[in-house]
This record gives sequence, structure tokens and C-alpha cells, in this order.
Amino acid sequence: MGKVVLVTGVARQLGGRFVRRVQRDPEVDRVIGVDAIPPEHHLGGADFVRADIRQPAIARVLAEYGVDTVVHMDVTGTPLGSGGGRASVKETNVIGTMQLLGACQKSPTVQRLVVKSTTSVYGSAPRDPAVFGESTPPKSLPSGGFAKDAVEVEGYVRGFARRRPDVAVCVLRFANILGPSADSPLSEYFSLPALPTVLGYDPRLQFVHEDDVVEVLRIAAHDPRRGTLNSGTFNIAGDGVLLLSQCARRLGRPTVPFLLPAVRWVGSALRTVGVTDFSPEQIRLLTHGRVVRTAQMRETLGFDPKYTTAETFEDFARSRGGGLLPPDVLARTVDRAAGRVAGLARVVRPRSDVSPSAESKERI
Repeated sequence: MGKVVLVTGVARQLGGRFVRRVQRDPEVDRVIGVDAIPPEHHLGGADFVRADIRQPAIARVLAEYGVDTVVHMDVTGTPLGSGGGRASVKETNVIGTMQLLGACQKSPTVQRLVVKSTTSVYGSAPRDPAVFGESTPPKSLPSGGFAKDAVEVEGYVRGFARRRPDVAVCVLRFANILGPSADSPLSEYFSLPALPTVLGYDPRLQFVHEDDVVEVLRIAAHDPRRGTLNSGTFNIAGDGVLLLSQCARRLGRPTVPFLLPAVRWVGSALRTVGVTDFSPEQIRLLTHGRVVRTAQMRETLGFDPKYTTAETFEDFARSRGGGLLPPDVLARTVDRAAGRVAGLARVVRPRSDVSPSAESKERI
């Protein structure tokens, strides 16, 4: 018998894509997709079980199918569809994870657990280090929202790993996930006709492509390849970084700078009218940014992303179409303005090739 893999959160596009991908692996014998809502997309030959992971019934699903690998993807920052809100999302993230881990702890067949987490656990603060490693403690823990949920989820996962040392546990901290079918608060923000920004700040951002997310989840769900180890905690992100201003230019969308208090008011207004979930944690990200180190992803996990951060954003931008300003025209305009500023700086710069005495004589 091959592996029996249970995947949570399959009603979302990313969960559905992973289910379809892992079914093609010769090591996998059966895939069970679990969600409280039936998916609108096709799950291939997987078995779908309509179950709420917040309920104890998830333990019966593990026992009935003899599951040996659990991939927990139902940790997210946005509600599915129009139903539910922040309260239901938090319950699914935190209470759902507790119930699932409790069921895994009691199951004698579970041998591997993979948890989809986020680099948001590091927070975003003005005194943060330039680059976060997996063991770098945050200067300021997230105080709310999805980031706080993820911190709690990882705490429960560490407790489970101590209680079941025989189970291989892998936590994948993903940078902001983007791609043609990305569904996240940040993708909604980048889809706005004009991007509200914080005056005086141009944060560094990292992205990971949804194709790479599916592939690294597949690697984590299997036994480690020779020379690698897929148990532990890993940062997952594409190479390189982009400034928020560069993202706006590549989208062809103008930025509208506000003072920080005004940005909070704008975010609250956007949430009220349902345009986008412009949460306080997202405002902090768009103020201070966040960059993570990915050496362990390559050296230990053995995963090399197909897309860089820039390539990920380029693919996302193509799927969203042009903005108010053509990206090439906007780029030329900004570059021309930057060139004029640089030229002006050269004109007003003191001449370094003239000695002070010669300058005095010249003035006389």
C-alpha cells in the first residue's frame, strides 16, 4: 500500500491544486480532501469528505481511512467566499488546528504532519533585523489578525511534536503567495486601481509563486530524499526582493502616499465597504516590509524554487492586466525623473578637482 494523504482546506484553489498534484505521485495510493464547504473545482480522483476540522468528527475520518500523512492547508487569512468573517477564520485557524492535532495525536497510523504557515509570524516592526532566519525571534510579536493566528498554530504544532516524537513534523513558513489564481489580502491590495502607501516608506517585499507552494508541499509530504531532511521549520520564498514602489511600477498603478494615521483610516474604510481586507498587520507589512533567509530551504529541505520574487510578481501582474498607467510608460517617466534629480545633484555638487586656494582665487 502507498501513502494515504489527508489534505485540509481543499475548497480553496491552492488546496485543490495540491490535491490534484499529489495524486500523480506513484508513492501515493489514496488522497482524502477535507473541508466544511464542497469545492467548486475538480479534485481529480480524490475522495472528498465534508467535515469541519473544528469538530471532533475529524478523528473518525483519520481512523476510517487509515491516514498516515496529514497536510494541513486550512490556515488562512481570508474567509472562503462571502460566508463567514474574521471570527470564523480565527476559529478555523486556531480551534480547527487544535482539533486536528488532537485527532492526529490519538491516531496510531499518522506518521507525517505538514503545516502551511506564514512568514507573518516574524511580524513587521521598525527595529526588525534586515533578514529573518528560522530561529530569529521577532522584535515585536504580532498582536492580532492572521499573523497572531499563525503564531498560536505553530505553538500548538510544537506541543504536538513533543507529545508525538514518532511523527515527522514539517512547518513551512511561506512568504506572500502570488500567482494567477492567488486569493489573499495582498493580491486584493495589488488589484486596487491606485495603491495607498505610507508616506516616507518603501518596504522590501518577498513573494513565492503558487506553483512553488504546491511543489514544496509535495516534497514535505513524502519521506526525505537522500541527503535532505524535511522535518523542522523552513522559510519558503523566491530569490530576491522587490520594493513596493517597484511593484506599483510593474503593475502600472499609481501610488497615493498618506501619513500613517490616514492609512489606517483608509484601511478601515476599505474593510467597511468590502473592497479589500486592509488589516493592521498588512499596513505594518506595507510600512516596514519583511525579508527572510532561505538557506535552510535549499541546503536542508533540498528545494529550489522555480520562480524568483520578481518572476512571481511578473506572472501575477500579467494575470491582473494593465493598470491606469502602462507599466513601460510609467517606468520611463520615473526613470526620467530620477535622471533629472541625479543630474541636478551633480550640478550643485562642489567641484572636487579644484583646490581651496584656486577656488578662492576664482571667486576673487
